[in-house]
Amino acid sequence: MPRATRIVTRVRTAEFVGAVGAAGQKPPLDLPQIAIAGRSNVGKSSLLNRLVGRKSLARTSKQPGRTQEINFFLIDDRYLLVDLPGYGFARAPKTVREGWGRLIDAYLRGTSRLPGLVLLVDARRGLTADDHRMIEFLETMGTPTLFALTKTDKLNRSGRQRAAKSLRDALGLDADQLVETSAQTGAGVDTLLESITALVAQTETR
Repeated sequence: MPRATRIVTRVRTAEFVGAVGAAGQKPPLDLPQIAIAGRSNVGKSSLLNRLVGRKSLARTSKQPGRTQEINFFLIDDRYLLVDLPGYGFARAPKTVREGWGRLIDAYLRGTSRLPGLVLLVDARRGLTADDHRMIEFLETMGTPTLFALTKTDKLNRSGRQRAAKSLRDALGLDADQLVETSAQTGAGVDTLLESITALVAQTETR
């Protein structure tokens, strides 16, 4: 997974441009897309808002499973950040969980403008069975994946180091495939944004 050297320090413009709620629907714009995925309550919306420097672009909620559609955000009139529904929310009805799964599956299989995906993992909880299933699916799809530990502000320094090492060892990750982040403090956000921008730039030079 490429990482740029200070390609960008902030997002200039970001706006919600549409949502997809059923398998087979097309994204609102034909642009490169970077998807953001993770378990419900992993802090996905909060991190997305921090990435783009907006407080409420993506909806945040204390109730897991709030995002039930695929939401698309236009970044700098250049690419789309794609907020996928959180998976693994056990309290959602089975039919709803299955619907989310079909929606995510159809999107990942159907888009040809996806240079990469960011998979979020809660630093306090590590990989779950749902995460492993998602990773296996991404591997079968050949989707370049960057991993981001979230909520690292909840751990002390040694705890963060253990969480990062555990994830790298479990998945055999290179150093530049894992970013430690905190939506609360902003730690790692610039690095993650640089990596996303580098992925987009690759598609523009092909």
